[in-house]
Amino acid sequence: MGWSFKVHGGVAAVLGAVSVVLAWLTRLPGTLPLPEETGLLALMVVLLFPVLATALARLVLMRVDKALVWQAFRCIPGKVQAGLAVLALSGMAMVFLSLGQEGNLQSAEARGGRYFAFDTTARGTVELSRERYQAVLETDQRSMLTMSGVAFVGAAYAVLAAGELRRADRGVAPSR
Repeated sequence: MGWSFKVHGGVAAVLGAVSVVLAWLTRLPGTLPLPEETGLLALMVVLLFPVLATALARLVLMRVDKALVWQAFRCIPGKVQAGLAVLALSGMAMVFLSLGQEGNLQSAEARGGRYFAFDTTARGTVELSRERYQAVLETDQRSMLTMSGVAFVGAAYAVLAAGELRRADRGVAPSR
């Protein structure tokens, strides 16, 4: 596998690990000193879009079916496979643990010293206490971090599998 695939896959895996770990840290008591949701969302989009788009482009340009991609992934060293599996399963566990935690409230925001969130059942904005606002904000951040973390891990999977397919097409012995 070429060095560009290793670097790209490594960057995606590290960003996925950071996102998933930050999502798990939001489960700790108290609030994390994370940037406001809009800043965090912008950062995730700026980082996620090019990493994920190029990973998928690399895989699509190989023109292979899913079974061959899975076989290529199985050729990757076991520690890398295990690390990506732990990150993916950890992210999925976070998704299931977070389902319905704050019920019908999302998109918390502060305006003029008052706190609001969108209520999906009432289809409108409702006023909240500061404590409830913090809980909704943390849930929003947790779900955003989890989704981006799982997407980064998926990008790492795609890039590393594409790298193994490229190596196999060239007939080069595996570098372990």
